[in-house]
Amino acid sequence: MTVVSLHRYPVKSMLGESVERSVVTGRGLLGDRALAVYDVESGTVASAKVPRLWAGLLDFSARFAADPEPGRSLPEVEVRFPDGSMLRSDDSGMDTALSAALGREVRLIAEPPEGSQFEEVWPEIDGLPIDQLAPGQLIEGTTARREDSGEPVSRFDVSAFGAPGTFFDLSTLHVLTESTLDRLRELSPGTTFDVRRYRPNIMLNGADAGFVENDWPGSDGTIGGVGVRYSFATMRCVMTTLAQSDLPRDADILRTVAKHNRIEIPQVGGVWACAGVYADVTGDGEIAVGDDYTAPTTA
Repeated sequence: MTVVSLHRYPVKSMLGESVERSVVTGRGLLGDRALAVYDVESGTVASAKVPRLWAGLLDFSARFAADPEPGRSLPEVEVRFPDGSMLRSDDSGMDTALSAALGREVRLIAEPPEGSQFEEVWPEIDGLPIDQLAPGQLIEGTTARREDSGEPVSRFDVSAFGAPGTFFDLSTLHVLTESTLDRLRELSPGTTFDVRRYRPNIMLNGADAGFVENDWPGSDGTIGGVGVRYSFATMRCVMTTLAQSDLPRDADILRTVAKHNRIEIPQVGGVWACAGVYADVTGDGEIAVGDDYTAPTTA
């Protein structure tokens, strides 16, 4: 059982880069979600989980100008704009250019302001927990509003279960297996279940058939030289359906997951459409493509 690919996303919600190896600490893959776009008007961290405002972030891509090294400041990030132009994160015109391209006043930031939150929209797809997220019926600790379309929008604390001061949505590592993607392809043969839609950090192969990650929460394992504890299943959202690169918009991506793999998640409450699993780092180390991983074991 081996690591198929590794992925980091230097700027939250932009396309990222695949790497052959990475140091991994309690803050995740070195350089993952190092930066984010901050919306000045709403005071939230921008996320493509609200497509009306931020789907355009997926038209950008980000990569480090040099390989990050442990114990040293992260290198600058090169951001490629939809028109093909490129700016570095230290360019003085970056915020102005991002604001013009996105149509809102934004800043590129390296640390979330205290109390930072991000928003997530819930489309009308059977199997999504819209009733749990509508105003008056919120998961504890969230707030909500509605889009003009009537779709409810939930607001969550940034990195609620991850390392403080980071830009992860919930947790530090996101792990996905080829088994899960293969199962989704069986369930909906006409739909393209591409790993890029799911934005994992670590892609694994060699597992049993089906949604194998469903059984991993609460267990420990190793991936390469890194110890991990799997925490809870990864809830899927509208972002998986959005157009990016050569992938078209496709609501069946989320609809299939919602129909066939809904999991109860005690940490946040409710039953969710899931694919993949979140993990915390229990032992720092390095992971490389081709490394072995051990099957999870209950502690």
